[in-house]
Amino acid sequence: MEELDGEPTVTFIPGVNSKKRQMCFDWGPGEMLVCETSFNQKGKSETVPGCPFIHIVRKDLDVYSQILRKLFNESHGIFVGLQRIEEELTGKSRKAQLVRVSKNYRSVIRACMEEMHEAAVAIKDPTSGYQFCSQISILSAMELIWNLCEILFIEVAPAGPLLLHLLDWVRLHVCEVDSLSADVLGSENPSKHESFWKLVTILVLQGRLDEARQMLSKEADANPTSVGMCRILGDLMRTMPILSPGNTQTLTELELKWQHWHEECERHLQDGTFASSPHLESLCKIMLGDEAALLEQKEHLSNWYHFLVTRLLYSHPTVKPIDLHFYAQSSLDLFLGGESNPESLDNILMAAFEFDIHQVIKECSIALSNWWFVAHLTDLLDHCNLLQSHNLYFGSNMREFILLEYASGLFAHHSLWQLGVDYFDYCPELGRVSLELHIERIPLSTEQKALKVLRICEQRQMTEQVRSICKILAMKAVRNNRLGSALSWSIRAKDAAFATLVSDRFLRDYCERGCFSDLDLIDNLGPAMMLSDRLTFLGKYREFHRLYGEKRFVDAASLLLSLMTSQIAPRSFWMTLLTDALPLLEQKQVIFSAEKTYELMRCLEDLTSGSGRPVHGEPDALQLQDDDIETTKVEMLRLALARNLARAIVKEGSLGGS
Repeated sequence: MEELDGEPTVTFIPGVNSKKRQMCFDWGPGEMLVCETSFNQKGKSETVPGCPFIHIVRKDLDVYSQILRKLFNESHGIFVGLQRIEEELTGKSRKAQLVRVSKNYRSVIRACMEEMHEAAVAIKDPTSGYQFCSQISILSAMELIWNLCEILFIEVAPAGPLLLHLLDWVRLHVCEVDSLSADVLGSENPSKHESFWKLVTILVLQGRLDEARQMLSKEADANPTSVGMCRILGDLMRTMPILSPGNTQTLTELELKWQHWHEECERHLQDGTFASSPHLESLCKIMLGDEAALLEQKEHLSNWYHFLVTRLLYSHPTVKPIDLHFYAQSSLDLFLGGESNPESLDNILMAAFEFDIHQVIKECSIALSNWWFVAHLTDLLDHCNLLQSHNLYFGSNMREFILLEYASGLFAHHSLWQLGVDYFDYCPELGRVSLELHIERIPLSTEQKALKVLRICEQRQMTEQVRSICKILAMKAVRNNRLGSALSWSIRAKDAAFATLVSDRFLRDYCERGCFSDLDLIDNLGPAMMLSDRLTFLGKYREFHRLYGEKRFVDAASLLLSLMTSQIAPRSFWMTLLTDALPLLEQKQVIFSAEKTYELMRCLEDLTSGSGRPVHGEPDALQLQDDDIETTKVEMLRLALARNLARAIVKEGSLGGS
């Protein structure tokens, strides 16, 4: 039967009177959007003053922490590196690489913990100091869980080495013994120090027997009556069989040696060898794995999993992975003794000892404040081929679902969103769609940021998003009267309508000022001018001016006439083009032939009479007769055209006659 999730916790929003107003909410890209609603009940109309404050509730508050930001940044590099070397991972090298990746993740967590500890020590504000300490404890729990998962799931330590790894795990996370050791050894007479026996006891509980022997030697030097007892107990510590990493002995040989050693310890205890020294006798009982003696040291063990590892060390040193959960459960029960219920961390560790990976992930998802830990651990376990059997009901596997959640949280941040892109990239089923949805929500506050987003979209052939971003930037540029930038963005967006709009603005500015702005851009349009007729006209019209400036009058005249006869030029601009033809008509050399002059005359008559077919969006006819200036222009053009026609006919007639 499927296990049901517990009820979600209730979040109270201060300042809300539920009797007068109702609240509705929806999760935005990274925050909860809350709005107040009013309902008329039984036709009564009430005006009740609302709450003057808006309380923002963030889903992923940790992304705003300066120190945790480094955790996100550095782990991102490890994540991407793992995805890229996936194809190269085979056989034994695969396992070694995955273990190395796991250790890299843990080193990032520890570095973050150390930096946060330094910040907590340096800060004077008690509230901030408390927040730092709380975050340190969370990071410590993360590293504790990750380390255990590394031992059990990634390294897959067999019986024998398993216990050594668990000992290292406990020593790494129960580290106050080092400061205690420095304090005791730094005193004038260590054996008389008030914490001397506490230190020796903790060293034995952690299996650090060589260090414990050195401490006993100091006791023997200072107390002649205990020399013999210290020597015997020291020998027992020295001869305790441990399967070291380079040792070639089998588990059977180790068990036989350990059994013999265990019997020798028990014989010394029964013979009363340490009867005159309660401290030494207690140490011997611990080394025998006596549960009552171990439970007497609860304050030195500090937690049930330390108790578990110590118990295994002195009772079941060759424990097999499959049996771990039995000892773990009994150790938890013995240590807590029914006094309190297990906490979230206890449940997570217990699930790991039971080799229930999915329960570990589920418990971590509920207990931890962000998706960083679950996302990276799940991805790593997936690379170990441990999650393939677990598919979700809604079309994605567990790894991808969690990575999508983590990446979504990153997109709520003004700069960390760039990391989220790579996480979406490595979600084969839903990553692309999710990236498209999130990237559209990024506020394009600066052009530099917009260019980053644009480059990401272009690299992934996200055509619609590229077009949308370019349109937004083009509109911003138009509002700021930066026509060159607007035209550049509209061309990049391949938006013909907007390119036409900007081209019209260029032409209007030209009519008002008599010159073009952004000449470099217009001169280098190239194939882009084919995007729209108006843009083509803008480019060709600029080319006309360039030919005219180079005194290539014949070419300029041909281009000018073709712009009008091909209907590329907007009718509203015909008068400007005809006016541009005036200097060419007045040249000493005949530029326009008779046929071309007739074409210009026809264009002028079409424009003045309004008989030409109007272009969509333009006036049907220009009432030039009502404008004295325009009337003067028309008369000048007619006169110039007539004179040019006469000259052209004479010239062409003389050429024909000759």
